[in-house]
This record gives sequence, structure tokens and C-alpha cells, in this order.
Amino acid sequence: MNTTVTGARQRVSEHQRRFEPRFAAYFDSLTNPATGALELPPHAKFPARALDLVRDMSLRGGKRLRVAFLHEAAALATDQPGPGLDEAAISIELLQTHGLIHDDIIDASTARRGAPSIPQAYRDDFPDHPDTALGLAVLAGDLAAFLSLRVLLTCDLPPGRAAAMAAVQADAGALTVVGQFVDLERDFGPLPDLDTLHDVTEFKTTRYSVLAPLRLGLLAAGVDPAPYDAELRRYSTALGIANTVRDDWLDLFGDPAVVGKPACSDIRSGRRSYAVRALLAADTLDERERKVVQGALGDPHSDEDTLLDVLAIARRHAIDRTVQAQADHHAQQAAAVARSWHGRWRPEPVAFFEHLPAWTAHRDL
Repeated sequence: MNTTVTGARQRVSEHQRRFEPRFAAYFDSLTNPATGALELPPHAKFPARALDLVRDMSLRGGKRLRVAFLHEAAALATDQPGPGLDEAAISIELLQTHGLIHDDIIDASTARRGAPSIPQAYRDDFPDHPDTALGLAVLAGDLAAFLSLRVLLTCDLPPGRAAAMAAVQADAGALTVVGQFVDLERDFGPLPDLDTLHDVTEFKTTRYSVLAPLRLGLLAAGVDPAPYDAELRRYSTALGIANTVRDDWLDLFGDPAVVGKPACSDIRSGRRSYAVRALLAADTLDERERKVVQGALGDPHSDEDTLLDVLAIARRHAIDRTVQAQADHHAQQAAAVARSWHGRWRPEPVAFFEHLPAWTAHRDL
């Protein structure tokens, strides 16, 4: 990995390091009457438990790439941190928490970021009441989504800017839910083509994970993002696909101890991700291999030997290399868009956006 890619990775780490204590302080403020606390019923336990679980999930980890995108987008226009950047970063990560909770509900995931998922935490709380556990998990995800907007609308920003930033997040949140619908639709009917998978990525992930942070960063810097929207979308779409393809690669070929969730979760849940689609579409599989893969797909009780067999089949037919080549292709497209920004924007953040795709396409978690 060359020094420019390493520099982009280091900038992500710096943004992450600065953000973590600010995010923790935000959750502290929600229970502190002196700092705009969220009003909770004094005699109820469920709301406080939900807030604790949302806090734990939010602070548990993650790469904070969205936070980096936000700050680097603002830095494209100015070297002075503008008002609202911290609140926008918190808003982005709360929306991410909302998405993770709902993902784990839909996929029946038991673990997230190396610990029990919120649905699993509620199943542990209410082992004899699965419907109650499910309902509470849904409400916890909703709480994170509404907090995401609240943090922007209650911060000390000019009303016009606060409204514009909240509108970006509201749109991103709505499209993320649309993406969840498309994500579920993908796994019905015939094997999806790549355009369908790109649509899932665009709406479920890219709009809130890349495009919204770019727009919010420019707004915080006092720049109207509208004149640059077409190129921001091109960059976001290419980077979003590269990032999702790498996520799918990690789900099948990554180290579960590093990734923070069980191996082959897409196979177990029947999700026809980029990697799973590539495996199913391979015309070199023999009858036995195809039977093994099809038998494991959508079976949450597949044993370790079966999954190891699936993994061996995938490697034998070079699915790992095929999928990685997809990630690299889209990363190169994103880098080319960012390269065109030289001369218009400040050089350091342009270099960040230019070299980050190569890192994200080869990350280990």
C-alpha cells in the first residue's frame, strides 16, 4: 500500500479518534437536564433501556468513515471547522445505528461489532416473549433515527442551515428505508443481475453513507452542494459499490474475529450479495458443488463443515479474486472522479478522496 493510501487511512483514524469522545459526550447530554436532556418518563424502565442499548451500539466501534467524509468534504472549501460539523457527524452515526438495528432485525443477526445485536439483547431480556423483544428492537431503531434529526434541529445553527442539513438527513433516512425494501426484494425471484445489486447499494447504503456526508460537509462549510451534485453522486456511487463489494467479500472470506460478526452470514440468511451472486452465477461449479452451495443458502443452521466446504468451493473457482476485482474497478472509478477536483478544491482533502477508495477496497474490517 503506497504512502498516499496510507495517509488517507491515517486521516480516517484521526477523525475517528477525535469523534469518539464527542459522541460519548452527546449521549451523556441526553440524560443531563443542564444540556438539553431527552425527556424520559420518570417511572418507566423500557425507554431508558432502549437509550442505553442505542448508546452501546453507537459507541461500540465502526470505522467512522462517514465522519471522515463529512469533515473532509468541509475541508474541500475551508481549513476552518464550521459550525454544525460535530452535530452532523453525530447525526450521521445515529442514522447508521438505526440502519444496523433494522438490518439485524431483518437478518435475525445475533451479533454486531463483536457483541450481541440489539435484537439479541432484547431476546435475552425477554426469552419467553419474542414478539415483545422484536417490537422493542424496532422501537430502539426508530429512536436512533429520530435522534439523528433532533441533534441537527436543536443545535446552535442559523435556522436556514439547520433546516437544510436536517433535510439532507431526512432524505437520506427515507431512501435508506427504500433501500431496505429493495434489499429484501433482491432475494426473491431469479438471480439478480449486477444492476439490481447496484440499486440496492445505492439506496440502502450509498445515499446516507457517502452522499449525505459530502452534502452535509459542504453545507457546514457554507457551500451550496447543488452545483456539484452530479459529480458528488458519481463519486458516491462508485465508492459505495466498492465499499459494499468489499463488505460482501469480507462476509465470505474475511476473519470473523476481525470483522466482528459470524462468518458466512449472507449464505446463512440467503442474501444474494455480490459475493454470493458471483458464486451462484459461476458456470464452472459441478453438480455436487452447486448442491452444497444451494443447500447452505438460506439455512441458518448450516454447520461449520458445510460452510467450510462452501468457502473451499468459492476459493477453488476464484470467486475471491473475481469479487475483489469488482471492488478494485469501482474504487478506481471513484478515484478518477476525485482526481478531477484538483485545482478547484483544497489539495489535501482532494487527495484524501482520491486515495481513500483504494484503501476501502482492501480493508480487513
